[in-house]
Amino acid sequence: MSEPISERRALRPSRGTAGFLMNRRTFLGICGTGLCLITGAPLCAPGKSSAAPISIKGLIRTKLSPWYTPLEAGAVRCGLCPRECVVDDGERGFCRVRENRGGKYYSLVYGNPCAVHLDPIEKKPFFHVLPSTWSFSVATAGCNLTCMFCQNWEISQAAPEEVFSYDFSPERTVEEAVRSGARSIAYTYVEPVIFWEYMIDTCRLAKKAGLLNVCHTNAFVNPEPLRELCTVLDAANCDLKGFTEEYYREMCGGALQPVLETLKTLKRSGVHLEITNLVIPTRNDDLSLVEKMCRWIRRELGEETPVHFSRFYPLYKLQGLPPTPVATLEKARAAALSAGLRYVYIGNLPGHEGQHTYCPRCARTIIRRTGFMVGESHLDKGSCAFCGQPVPGIWA
Repeated sequence: MSEPISERRALRPSRGTAGFLMNRRTFLGICGTGLCLITGAPLCAPGKSSAAPISIKGLIRTKLSPWYTPLEAGAVRCGLCPRECVVDDGERGFCRVRENRGGKYYSLVYGNPCAVHLDPIEKKPFFHVLPSTWSFSVATAGCNLTCMFCQNWEISQAAPEEVFSYDFSPERTVEEAVRSGARSIAYTYVEPVIFWEYMIDTCRLAKKAGLLNVCHTNAFVNPEPLRELCTVLDAANCDLKGFTEEYYREMCGGALQPVLETLKTLKRSGVHLEITNLVIPTRNDDLSLVEKMCRWIRRELGEETPVHFSRFYPLYKLQGLPPTPVATLEKARAAALSAGLRYVYIGNLPGHEGQHTYCPRCARTIIRRTGFMVGESHLDKGSCAFCGQPVPGIWA
């Protein structure tokens, strides 16, 4: 589950919020206005953009993918994610945004994001990366999973022809990010692996411009493209959606083991890693499985890995379920702390004490948050200002 495009939908669902109980035509009409769905403000910072971007229905920009193998009779096998789709000439892969054209496999979303917003870095959610800074956030249509609880299903389950998109080359994406005052570029809202070519080219330019590259990902990606991405990626928040193969198969249309391997690769590569687990009533809230997952995280990724237990709200194909009880989130957090994890958060619940960062040594509050806003910070060069305990993250 990537973070929602609409902040209000994540915090307080209502029928008037974009993407929540809204039909496709209405949603796509809003996408075409060139406004930020969070605030209704101009797409880029007022007065800082040289030209207002214009969205175009069905915009397609192609780039040849390096991640495919030619097969007999003009077919290709995609090598980007564990699905490894076999695609006949003229057909597309599962993600809807990659097409076989004459035995060559092309991305159809290169430089044409359908969502371009300026977000707080805390919304990704990153709680250990440059607090209180802005992240220039982009996404295209498409996804390689089919999560029944997707918060951005109107674009994740769409083909590029079905959405309004912007003509944002990697160069322009970086230029607009710098102009907006952002400190990072976030590849988010849908699974960014499906726009790998656009993402990695933008990452390379962002590095040269002094920006961080961060992503929110479902971690369902093959090892080789992941390793190349790790050379330019600074931080990743990965969804660990559940902890059984059955859950991934039935609820997400994917598999657990490749996700676990991705998490380990990110850790070994030195990419700052945070994990989000959306806790869904009656689906993945079994406390014994939560405990098992937390023990795995500590053993394989380390006790300092930040973990976010996020509150579910009824939407998309799970509108018949209730929101996650607060007590369930608190039990999950307590289980994670008991398993030895040091930085455990509760998400989608503004004002809860589980949103703050506490020092594992002196137990003082290091960073106090309300929603995506930081009220106070007591960090001194990446360490607790009270006792000097180092805190993992990217702080400068």
